[in-house]
Amino acid sequence: MRIVWKHFPLDMHPNAKPAALAAEAANSQGKFWEYHDKLFANQGKLALGDLKQYAKDLGLDATQFDKDLLDAGKKKRVDDDMAEARSLAITGTPAFFVNGRFLNGAKPFPEFAKVINAELQRLNLPVPPAATAQNAAPSPSGPARQ
Repeated sequence: MRIVWKHFPLDMHPNAKPAALAAEAANSQGKFWEYHDKLFANQGKLALGDLKQYAKDLGLDATQFDKDLLDAGKKKRVDDDMAEARSLAITGTPAFFVNGRFLNGAKPFPEFAKVINAELQRLNLPVPPAATAQNAAPSPSGPARQ
């Protein structure tokens, strides 16, 4: 199984795109998931000063972080993710795909397990013993990119 994170900052949230860019800047220093967790824990505080403070809190190199916030490649990555989401008719977050099967919105773990297990069966692969939400966390190494 592979988790692929794609950005889809919604236009109704004016700080969402800068937060996505900041997450990409943190990813350059190997701290995507830690930064991601900070953002979600502080959803009401996403102004530029807050984003820079979170980088500092995580021990990121501030000069490199500031440079990466303005990096055209990071902006393109976020813009490309947004374009892909729109091409798939995604209109909100969270949104998930499991082997092309769309799951819209926040779902409890058993619903993911049901879809994943059905896909494993369809592919004639063994279905693992029942899993718990505690051992289903994403990889700490950063988002996989396709």
